[in-house]
Amino acid sequence: MKKVASLLCALLILAGCSSVPLTGRKQVLLVSDQEVLSSSLTQYNDYIKTAKKSANKSQNDMVTRVGKKIAAATETYLKANGMENEIKNFKWEFNLVKDPQVNAFCMPGGKIVVYEGLLPLVSSDDELAVVLGHEVAHAVAKHSNERMSQQLMTQYGAAILGAAVSNKSTAVQQMANTVYGVGSQYGVMLPFSRKHESEADYMGLVFMTMAGYNPDVAVNFWQKMSAGKGGATPEFMSTHPSDSHRIADIQKELPGIKAKYGKK
Repeated sequence: MKKVASLLCALLILAGCSSVPLTGRKQVLLVSDQEVLSSSLTQYNDYIKTAKKSANKSQNDMVTRVGKKIAAATETYLKANGMENEIKNFKWEFNLVKDPQVNAFCMPGGKIVVYEGLLPLVSSDDELAVVLGHEVAHAVAKHSNERMSQQLMTQYGAAILGAAVSNKSTAVQQMANTVYGVGSQYGVMLPFSRKHESEADYMGLVFMTMAGYNPDVAVNFWQKMSAGKGGATPEFMSTHPSDSHRIADIQKELPGIKAKYGKK
């Protein structure tokens, strides 16, 4: 068993250990950026062909306006912190879809979709920035890649992980639907772990603050999301940390984020 464990550790190191921007958390990425972007683009294109675009011009303009500012702030951060080469992985696109679900998502590569059902809970550009900052953070932190890598390790196990690492394309395609969840009957929110969700909350607050939005509105926004429609938990929050935990974490992080990343 010790030999197997040693082999697994060596393979993980060779395959690609990385650090998440802003948080510095170590992560193992066994799937190349090219494979992730290729598979996610296929899923996104299939979805967007059948999605019904919103006809609400003012809301479309709002999504585009806020999205572009968040994207610009994200790229500014990457450039300023020696990660300019990561920018090539993002081809930003913003769409508002006619769907009553309280939902939004950002695919790897920067493909952002907001559902009309979310907009009644969004009373300002600042509150929409909370959502879009969170979704962009998932893409920047490469959470999809990390989930794929976790599934590869689970699926193949330590004994044959080498084969999975050396020839991953088929496995990546097979698990893409599960990881991305695009077009499923449960909506298209990426089902990340609570750890990823908390990380995206923090990073999203930083990106929205850098973009000039007020991060203080995040507390009220998540309180509204917590209440949901008729007191039920919205689909948007189904895989997220508990409401009280999320809001408490945001309140704890806000002073430091505003002091470090707010407009001087």
